Amino acid sequence: MLNLAQEVIKGNQRAIARAISLVENDRDAAQEMMKKIFPRTGESLVVGITGSPGSGKSTLVDQMVSFLRKNGKKIGIVAVDPSSPFTGGAILGDRIRMMQHSADPEIFIRSMAARGNLGGLAKATGEAIAILEAAGKNFILVETVGVGQDEVEVVKLADIVLVVLIPGTGDDIQVYKAGIMEIADIFALNKADSPETDKMERQLKAMLDLGFTGETRPPVIRTIATEGEGISLLISEIHKFVKNKGQEFRDARKKKLISWMLRDIINEKIYDTVAQNIQASEFDSLVEKIFKREIDPYTVADEIIGRLKKILE
Repeated sequence: MLNLAQEVIKGNQRAIARAISLVENDRDAAQEMMKKIFPRTGESLVVGITGSPGSGKSTLVDQMVSFLRKNGKKIGIVAVDPSSPFTGGAILGDRIRMMQHSADPEIFIRSMAARGNLGGLAKATGEAIAILEAAGKNFILVETVGVGQDEVEVVKLADIVLVVLIPGTGDDIQVYKAGIMEIADIFALNKADSPETDKMERQLKAMLDLGFTGETRPPVIRTIATEGEGISLLISEIHKFVKNKGQEFRDARKKKLISWMLRDIINEKIYDTVAQNIQASEFDSLVEKIFKREIDPYTVADEIIGRLKKILE
């Protein structure tokens, strides 16, 4: 694992891929490697990109990457795709869309399956970001599953959140519901060549005026991702946001990511410890008793946790 960690820090593409696969599939084996690389993390700018299906997130990311590379930035991309509820597999279409960047040694693209996790993010996304940070990527773009209003988990991971909207999507009021709208630091109004764009922008700004004042209102940037229009302004707004908010704000966001990772690690270790100390047959028997209403699940959970406490004493 020491060699793998060293190769990740050097920016070796194969090592980065192996490391992310390890945290996805065997987190116990990945633990020592993550310990080695963790001191090298925390310096990248993590941009979360979210929005409804069909809003053009992947095309927008593709254009952002092209712009950033022209300015010498090293890029990591984590694209979390929907996964099948039956096989756990994913289409992983983002990698197909970004093929033009696949030969660039300073760009690393990783598609990850959500595997049933709510909030639009794969469980190992936090560790994947840490690996890309350790590999020296300046910008890490995290594109989440396009599932709509529940797609708010990205705020735990990102230094800045970009919400992508498109005009002319039917019931405009649906766009303005709480949740995804509240997490945006910047709005990208994509496909802005639509005749509905002016109306959409007016409505969006009117809604934002109700919740924000003056300079605190998130900017709305018009883009046409397929043509590369508005990308320069969008990147400029990202830099402006980071500069205006300052290091204290970024540190607070980084601490959120650490908090989320720590909770995830603790929860998994507790569950593994419980699983090691309760036989499958006993667990099935408890499920049967709960099903027959002979006992409630809360009492069972308390008994299992009580058993765990005795083990730890």
